Amino acid sequence: MRYTVLIVGSGGREHALAWSLARSPQVDKVFIAPGNAGTQAVGTNVAISVEDIPALLNFAQEKEVNLTIVGPEAPLAAGIVDAFQAWGLRVFGPTQAAAQLESSKAFAKSFMVEQGIPTAAYAAFTDYEEAMEYVTELKRPCVVKADGLAAGKGVIMCDNSEQAQAALKVIMQDRVFGESGNTVVIEELLTGPEVSILAFCDGKTVVPMPPARDHKRAFDGDAGPNTGGMGVYAPAPDISSDFIDEIRRLVLQPVITGMARRGTPYVGILYAGLMLTPDGLRVLEYNCRFGDPETEAIMPLLESDLFEIFMACTEQQLAKVNIRWRPGACATVILAAPGYPEAYPKGLPITGVDEANSHDEVVVFHAGTARNKGQLVSSGGRVLAVSATGGDLDAALRRAYGAIEDIHFDGMHYRRDIGKIQTG
Repeated sequence: MRYTVLIVGSGGREHALAWSLARSPQVDKVFIAPGNAGTQAVGTNVAISVEDIPALLNFAQEKEVNLTIVGPEAPLAAGIVDAFQAWGLRVFGPTQAAAQLESSKAFAKSFMVEQGIPTAAYAAFTDYEEAMEYVTELKRPCVVKADGLAAGKGVIMCDNSEQAQAALKVIMQDRVFGESGNTVVIEELLTGPEVSILAFCDGKTVVPMPPARDHKRAFDGDAGPNTGGMGVYAPAPDISSDFIDEIRRLVLQPVITGMARRGTPYVGILYAGLMLTPDGLRVLEYNCRFGDPETEAIMPLLESDLFEIFMACTEQQLAKVNIRWRPGACATVILAAPGYPEAYPKGLPITGVDEANSHDEVVVFHAGTARNKGQLVSSGGRVLAVSATGGDLDAALRRAYGAIEDIHFDGMHYRRDIGKIQTG
């Protein structure tokens, strides 16, 4: 039997998942809702918004979809998994209750303390005046976070009390992030290199993927504003297999055990953002789905059948799957629109993607692209993710940057030091 799958989302992450699933001998059809210009090459795009859960549910029923994979966080937080399961449909991702680990930073911090997971000291507030009083007396650097989802922008680093007060005003009074700012979390500011660990979970078993390191700042040398990610590489060479076992024991398995104990089993992807501080590892955040652009660097390393892994997770059979990774490394460089992460133009004509894709061990994943009268154009801030594999990180980087030379759109900018500096 060959199966039909539906991927919910429209970015580089979803293109990488569709690309990987389309290679499975068990998969017949791949639908992507809404998809982008790149996903059209490996599946069929469906013009349904990621947040239109009733329409997605109807589509999955009409097309007899065997498995739905949810890419972004918003539909998970809105309960898409619960809705699909209520109709007996197989879906990969955590339920709304389990997804609170990402949709509420206050919940996540409380859960971490409850489970003994190492994380930064914190306080949570719903009252603006109480929060202001707290940061005024803090007298040290801190991080102010909007509690709810804020498209990766609700985290503000503060060097002193004045900056923290300004951050609280932006979040709690100016309501820049809307209802996500009803509660704020104030954490101690940690220092050290960062690393991301993504893991497959089936509710009882957790299997880590190769550790990835993202570059968040917009410009070379880790300068400029934070972005959704300007590049990433995997595996991070300084993370040993013994350390991954430690992360599994201290950071990943306690989530699975704790969620099961609560009666909200965690099935899906668990993403731990970690900082390697002088005092040991600390969890900065959990995400409840594949990271972006981490997925674009991890999927090219996967030798096993991704569809088989997803199905095993939904059946609590993950322990029976032998997940294999190719040796070497993968590097991904993001090509961004001019102005990103601030205001940026759309509709910029793009050339050279086919030529870049023709390079050995290179795949160009589309993040923010569309077609206008047959012409490939930009439709987002992060436009393309150029991924390349190699025997080691240097070889992967050479291939990725070599392929980039073929691609052009007006104002295209990208970092030239991905994998060359220590982030964090």
